[in-house]
Amino acid sequence: MPQEPAERRVVVTGPPRRARRSSGYYRPRTEIDEQTTLGHTYVRSLMRIQLRTGLTVFAVLALLIGPLPLVFAAAPDARRLEWAVLGFGLYPPLVLLARWYVRRAERNERDFVRLVEDR
Repeated sequence: MPQEPAERRVVVTGPPRRARRSSGYYRPRTEIDEQTTLGHTYVRSLMRIQLRTGLTVFAVLALLIGPLPLVFAAAPDARRLEWAVLGFGLYPPLVLLARWYVRRAERNERDFVRLVEDR
């Protein structure tokens, strides 16, 4: 009887189906999602810097508007001055303060995302 040739084994290679996690692999996003202590620290640092930004805006606003009643009490006959200051004098600083706050808050969030994504 003629001898049949042995079947050849073919090895097919491809990309791994699962990425293996090495022991030194570090993912802050996973830490945040799983609510570990490190993830909690990341989120707390973002909230702390956002709070600091908000308190800064509040302090500037209090220093800007707080003394106005004393100024108005010092000049009781200047009703037009009161309306001019309240109507036109406060608007530009408030808009600039609001713009600064939004830009600073967005920059804080961008920095946080860059910190979490880049590692």
